[in-house]
Amino acid sequence: MLDNIEILVQAPVITLDLVLNGLLLGAIFALAAYGMALVWGVMNIINIAQGEFVILGGYVAVVMAAYGIHPLIAVPVAALLLYAIGWALYRTVIFRIVDRDLFTSILATFGISIVLQQLMNTIFGGNVRIADAGLGTVFLMNGMVSLAQVKLLAFALAAVLGSTLVVFLKRSRLGQAIRATAQHPRAARVLGIDTDRVYAATYGLNAAICGACGALVAMAYTVHPYIGLPYTIRSFMIVVVAGLGNLAGVIAAGLGLGAAENVAGFVFGTQYQLAFVFLLLVVVLVWRNRRLARKRGYLK
Repeated sequence: MLDNIEILVQAPVITLDLVLNGLLLGAIFALAAYGMALVWGVMNIINIAQGEFVILGGYVAVVMAAYGIHPLIAVPVAALLLYAIGWALYRTVIFRIVDRDLFTSILATFGISIVLQQLMNTIFGGNVRIADAGLGTVFLMNGMVSLAQVKLLAFALAAVLGSTLVVFLKRSRLGQAIRATAQHPRAARVLGIDTDRVYAATYGLNAAICGACGALVAMAYTVHPYIGLPYTIRSFMIVVVAGLGNLAGVIAAGLGLGAAENVAGFVFGTQYQLAFVFLLLVVVLVWRNRRLARKRGYLK
């Protein structure tokens, strides 16, 4: 570990390479986290199946690539397909836990995540898969910094999808209804908003975001049925750090997490990269709890 840190100190260009690649990865984390923040803020539900939605979207790209269809086309296809799946899950399961406590939502969505994991393993198998986009690599600083074009493309598409989502929530009637329901569900119902329809659309929209995100993951990285939990943990951690309704905070936390995770993978070894994510989650939760306790102390 100390040798790796020494390498980073003596060769800043390697650090630059790690940080840039981490930022590209962090944009995907931020996109998935914004979907979780949307469900949490509007429906008061912590969606433990978030990562499974991402991986399911990735398999859409994998299947389309296997049939000779360019995986870029899978981004909108995965979004539409996952919207339908999210809407169906709401109508069968999620509507029963709206207005219940958070622990109930955690249990219910954890059950959904297990079901989705087993279905993906049964249908697609347990091997690691990738959707080859057929793109090359960009080299900077005399070849010392390498950025895969598919990662750059995924970063750009994540930015476009995030911007489109913000405009949708601000300008469209459904987006305005979602925001009104998030602020005060009872008042929204009094004003004639069908909150049940809004909740179904919100959960479906979150699944669609994850589906598009998963298609990008399949092109830039890898997918397999049991890798969804780390994406759920990352999304949860980003939302906890940024807070609900804070888009700028979600983006900053997502990019920061991607860069930190990539550097940690080099310093500690890739086998400890996920362990670093889980350890960081514990640190964030402890920090958040102390911050809340301090605020409660001020109120007294």
